[in-house]
Amino acid sequence: MSKSFYKNSIFYDKYLKPAFKLKQQKQENFVSLVFLIIKICFSLLAIISLIKLGYNSKVRLTRLREIQDSFSYEKYRFNFLTSRFDDLFSSEGEQRFMKDQDQIISRDIIRVIWR
Repeated sequence: MSKSFYKNSIFYDKYLKPAFKLKQQKQENFVSLVFLIIKICFSLLAIISLIKLGYNSKVRLTRLREIQDSFSYEKYRFNFLTSRFDDLFSSEGEQRFMKDQDQIISRDIIRVIWR
C-alpha cells in the first residue's frame, strides 16, 4: 500500500493523524523544555558571573585606594624630609637641626656639643 492511501483514507484521518499530532506535540514540548533549561542555565551563569565581576572590581578598587593613600603619605613624608634636609645646608642649618632634635637627657648626664 502506498503512502497516499494512508493520507487520503478515513483511517488516517481518524487514527493516525491525531497520533502523529500528539507525538509531534510531545516532541515540541520536549524541545521547548530543553531550550528553557538551557536558557535558565545561561541566565544563572550570567548572573553569577556579574556578581563575581562586581565583587572582584570592589576588591580591586579597595586595593588601589589603599595603594593611592599609601603613596600620598609617602610622598608627603618625602617632601617634608627633603625640605628638612635642604634646611641643613642653609645658613645656620646645623644649629636649627640641633635645636629640633628631641632628645631626653637625664639630669645627671653632661651633654657635650663639639664645634
